[in-house]
Amino acid sequence: MKPSDVGFARFFLRLTACHTVTYMMVGLAAFVIMDYSTQFSAECSIMKPTDTPIVALGPALQVFRGLLFAVVLYPFRRVFLDEDRGWLKLWGLFMGLAILGTSGPAPGSFEGMVFLKAPVVDQIVGLWEVVLQTLLASILVVAWHRKPGKAWAAVMYGLWALAVMMSVAGAVLPRPESLS
Repeated sequence: MKPSDVGFARFFLRLTACHTVTYMMVGLAAFVIMDYSTQFSAECSIMKPTDTPIVALGPALQVFRGLLFAVVLYPFRRVFLDEDRGWLKLWGLFMGLAILGTSGPAPGSFEGMVFLKAPVVDQIVGLWEVVLQTLLASILVVAWHRKPGKAWAAVMYGLWALAVMMSVAGAVLPRPESLS
């Protein structure tokens, strides 16, 4: 059986688990390395402060992005699940369509580099987070489909559940300053 013979539900679940786990891991690293608490609280920031409950809920909400990715990618799954260097092809799709080629001026995209006030160098430096996250997710998705097993499912679904629970807890539990 070819990896691409998988049904939509399994494709969606695996893709979403891989995306959410890498989103959470790389996002936490970027949160610390890039000092998002300071950056997002700056008055000129377009981002909500990191202590806003909806920001904490971000990883749990990735199920919706996972569904979007699954719907869009499922018809093309054979290209990256069955062919050589499939992870690279999937990553190329993410890089070309979701990161560099966005329709709007997202930081680091072609449109962003043209239309945003932020210096191009700053935009490029900020790309490492999404480049690394999509690379890791692409590798995991293809590897899991090519060599499925109970260990993959236990680890990835377990990490996915942990990421979602941490995200929900961060959104609903009281903030430390409100505990005193």
